[in-house]
Amino acid sequence: MSTSQYNSKYIITQPKEGLVIPKWAGSLSDTRSTRLFYLDSEVRENAFYCEVVWFWPTKEKDTSSPEPHAHDFGEVIGFFGTDPNNVSDLGAEIEFWIDNEKNLITETFLAFIPAGVVHCPLNILSITRPVFHFATMQGSSYEGQEKD
Repeated sequence: MSTSQYNSKYIITQPKEGLVIPKWAGSLSDTRSTRLFYLDSEVRENAFYCEVVWFWPTKEKDTSSPEPHAHDFGEVIGFFGTDPNNVSDLGAEIEFWIDNEKNLITETFLAFIPAGVVHCPLNILSITRPVFHFATMQGSSYEGQEKD
């Protein structure tokens, strides 16, 4: 058995090389956020889709969300507040449409979107403190998972 600082087959410490940010990703490609990781089957064979992003405080709204869509797989989307005295306080207001219902969210949350359920837009209306974002889907990549 070999010993190393990290087993590179399983531990990822760098963002995906050559990641193409879709136009709808908006603030994910500028100074309002920092993409930490993007995992899919191109990064590690047989891996499912997962991405991790920090969103930074801004007075600008981000309404560059994807259009309403559904996937062939379930998806989990989460946003987490960073106030150590109240981790339930998101420090942001997010508008997230699920199954044609508008949700205005100001608390730390996870949303499970079953396969076939239409979701989005997802708009960040305000951020007063850093917000940690996590999304994962049972599919091997985000691209190409939308249903017609």
